[in-house]
Amino acid sequence: MPKAFSGALSRMKHNLVEIDEPAVTEPQSKGQETKGQETKGQETKGQETKGQETKGQETKGMAGALTLMKGLDVLTRVSKGDNTLGKMAKSLGINKTTVHRLATTLVEANYLSFSQRDGYSLGTKLLELGYAASQQITLTRVSHGHLMQLSADTGDTVNLGVLDRNQVHYIDKIPGTRRIEVRCVIGERQPLRHTGLGKALLLDESEETLREIFQREALEYPRYKYDVKQWLDIMKHYRTEDYALDLDENEDHIRCVAAPIRDMNNKIVAAISVSSAAQYMDDQRIQAVKAYVQETCLAISQELGYRKP
Repeated sequence: MPKAFSGALSRMKHNLVEIDEPAVTEPQSKGQETKGQETKGQETKGQETKGQETKGQETKGMAGALTLMKGLDVLTRVSKGDNTLGKMAKSLGINKTTVHRLATTLVEANYLSFSQRDGYSLGTKLLELGYAASQQITLTRVSHGHLMQLSADTGDTVNLGVLDRNQVHYIDKIPGTRRIEVRCVIGERQPLRHTGLGKALLLDESEETLREIFQREALEYPRYKYDVKQWLDIMKHYRTEDYALDLDENEDHIRCVAAPIRDMNNKIVAAISVSSAAQYMDDQRIQAVKAYVQETCLAISQELGYRKP
């Protein structure tokens, strides 16, 4: 028995021995006893009801967590070659009915696939998640030092973002050293149309795709300084120069200079932006920061296997 548990058990026993004898009191009248018993009964009943509700909530939460863990166990067994309900039930020590219920749910969500000939196998959803995770982990590991150097060189906030579910997903950030700090949180998501990162991530997209993105985001963010024709013309210029700007478009008085990161297949997989208050980012400085950002993106791209055509 572990010492900590043994000590706690000994203290519990000691405390039980030292409980004082109850004090002797004058006997109460029968009426007083009945009233006291009724009050005590009501209090006990209320405590029991409250306790049952709390216990029910805790039980429900625990049941959900256990179900999730069992589902993950099923995925693990399939990854190790258990392709039938019988094999999984034997490995996990649970009945086939439970395994079938979990496996069916996972198939419906594409975490598993099933065929009569081959049985269960890992599903396409796991491929998507695995690819996304590998991209993000590789990107943050390779790029973090470069981002820190870029922030040190410019004194400004540096962000790393990827395209995810039609939004910019911020996956790394290095704060700047200026008096005015640009607000941004790792894990945050922003629109594509009016952010520097978003536009940089879209530089290789067709005009048709860009038009669709503009119109879709216009429904959620109707107030914007450019119409669709102006924005498409601006994107053509950015594509030629391989960079993008956010000129007070996403937030008032905040400007960003962004550029894309490419992989070994020359595909844009991420983008970097340098963000600062407009008072620190006039037109002349934008050109200087642009060179820093593009140089940093090229260095990261080369580490990912990119080679200039």
